[in-house]
Amino acid sequence: MTRILFLALTSLACFGCDRSPAPSGGSPPPAAAPTTASSKTIAAATTRVALIPKGTTHDFWKSMHAGARRAVRELGDVELIFRGPEKEDDRDQQIALMQNFISGGVSAIVVAPLDDQALLLPARQAMAAKIPVIVVDSGLKGDAGKDFVSFIATDNYKGGQLAAARMIEVLGGKGKVLMLRYQEGSASTDERERGFVDGLAKTPEMQLIDPKRYSGATRATAQEASENLLTAYTDMQGIYTPNESSTFGMLLALRSRGLAGKVRFVGFDASPGLIDALKAGEIDGLVVQNPAKMGYLGVKSAVDHLRGKPVDPKIDTGVAMVTKANVGTPEMKELVAPPGE
Repeated sequence: MTRILFLALTSLACFGCDRSPAPSGGSPPPAAAPTTASSKTIAAATTRVALIPKGTTHDFWKSMHAGARRAVRELGDVELIFRGPEKEDDRDQQIALMQNFISGGVSAIVVAPLDDQALLLPARQAMAAKIPVIVVDSGLKGDAGKDFVSFIATDNYKGGQLAAARMIEVLGGKGKVLMLRYQEGSASTDERERGFVDGLAKTPEMQLIDPKRYSGATRATAQEASENLLTAYTDMQGIYTPNESSTFGMLLALRSRGLAGKVRFVGFDASPGLIDALKAGEIDGLVVQNPAKMGYLGVKSAVDHLRGKPVDPKIDTGVAMVTKANVGTPEMKELVAPPGE
């Protein structure tokens, strides 16, 4: 309780401003100007939208932030407050941020839940306080229209199936595949893992090795988990990882053992480092999402709802497989290159 109260107070200090995450020492970052359509609307903004990602360091969340900013510029009279946990496994901090924004009186909340159950109560509390909640990226165990307004995300199950199809292709329909999971309670990656398992099962000569090991929220924890798996399971021909940090951590582990490019590897999400590895032949495929579109539609849907416009209860932002062969196409370039400010 003391920890949550402390986080709530430190978060409140930056309430109403868009700024970088706190450094690892825990002290709040220096203030920056709010994200608004113009300096004129900063003073006159009537709509304040809080965007709470799972974290703020990965390129995925930076792209989501950029998409949200684009919506703000188009909408006008909107102030965007971007604030997320310092680590992508800190459910308590994300809950505290939700509670802060509810008590602070924002107009709407856009959130990418770290846990599909733990964030349900704060979402319900916001809705009860007449603060509409838009859920992005990862789902909640609730009902759109009741517990939140809309769910805007990738079809993650389909993404997992795309990964399985690519793995079957690069292994020629036969081989053992090791899966490193991400984090318990993460609805988005749970679906990606389920889609991969189901997709791989369609080919009898493909064998899944699933020791139910989790990468954790950072590249460092993912690399450690990957090293342990590579030590324990040497008889495999392919590897699947379900998000950016787990994919990068596994890549580092494969490089450290001289296995990068030798073991078939399919991951999820894009960042400059992962795209470079794809082009170098160290990764055989990356399932890519459209986080900028999630951020854009999240803010736009929140404002539309506040202005009395209809909002679809579920919006699919799309998913695709990028490979070395298609990474240079215009369609893929738009997905793998993070948008600018």
